[in-house]
Amino acid sequence: MTAPYDPTDREKVVAKLPADLRKELKVRAAELDRDIQDAVTEGVEAWRKARPRPEVDTSGGSSFSTYLPAGLYGRLKEVSKKRGISYNQGVAQAIRLWLDSNPSPRPKPARVTGARRVIFGNQKGGVGKTSVAAGTAQALAESGHRTLLIDFDPQGHLTVQLGHKMLDIDSPSLAKHMLGEAKGELRDLLVPIRGGDFEDHLWLLPSCKDAFLLDAKLATSRFVRVKETALEKALEQLEKQFDFIVVDCPPSLGYSMDTALYYCRTREGEEDKTSGIVVVVQAEDSSADAFDMLDDQIQDLTGDLEVDISMLGFVVNLYDARKGYVATSSLEEWRKIGDPPVVAVVPELKDQREAVRVKQPLLVHAPYGEQAEVMRTVARRISA
Repeated sequence: MTAPYDPTDREKVVAKLPADLRKELKVRAAELDRDIQDAVTEGVEAWRKARPRPEVDTSGGSSFSTYLPAGLYGRLKEVSKKRGISYNQGVAQAIRLWLDSNPSPRPKPARVTGARRVIFGNQKGGVGKTSVAAGTAQALAESGHRTLLIDFDPQGHLTVQLGHKMLDIDSPSLAKHMLGEAKGELRDLLVPIRGGDFEDHLWLLPSCKDAFLLDAKLATSRFVRVKETALEKALEQLEKQFDFIVVDCPPSLGYSMDTALYYCRTREGEEDKTSGIVVVVQAEDSSADAFDMLDDQIQDLTGDLEVDISMLGFVVNLYDARKGYVATSSLEEWRKIGDPPVVAVVPELKDQREAVRVKQPLLVHAPYGEQAEVMRTVARRISA
């Protein structure tokens, strides 16, 4: 039996939905590893064939958009008209039906190892690592996970992009806590990230310019006997407060990166790929060269310290097939690696750049754009 539409041929649909319904849809889709557009499509198809449904409270609704197979939008409007309800009410009822038909899976047993630790790295700068780390953290938080996003790059791009100021060089900071030079609690430095459906689930640990000195100080510090453990010791007090800790790493191969790699290792009693590193690349040769250097660093660290570090996958960022053979063949080379897999390909679109320009989280600035949907895909795949 063939589908009555081509699933690759979709049209954008915009409706107004209450915040609670939007959040429930995003969380459930993440729990069940489904794309939001596929969940809504299933809901609309089921709703069209079902008996009239109870009215859904849509008061205070705000804009929600997704993509439905071509033609389904028109059929939804036809059924809504026959039932004497608005188009928005039809969409809301369809989503409610899908949620009722797809209950949340049972929660997984609590992990004894604390928060899952995911770092985003690449020795090469300019690949969009910061934007992908931020977008993934927003998607994790949006799906109900308490998430801490750490700007571990002394350049502080993540902090500034999200509209916050870097910590003053004389103030307490993550680097000072790693070196035993700070007073007070590290949790006092966290700032909430507001907006979107992730509000109250996402916090930022801002960067500080003193992080430029971290590598040199780690090399000479007597406070840190085993350099690689410095980040873990500093963050230990925070792990019980979060489900995920996401670290935007510096584009370097120094001690700082060693501490981040050690932090995301597979701990005793922790399942493989629960924590690990996501490597952000682009479809060009310099990213491959940088990855080779990062891979060597990982192999050296795992050999020297006898630990396991899971590579969760590649995210190929800012991909544009119109660039021709260089882009398409490079993407194919990334996919041929196989392990780790390419978990997502982020298209070259304006959304990321605009979000940076206006200093807003991507999932606030363009929550239903294609790049935002890819961030949700990355979040689902690393949290499965």
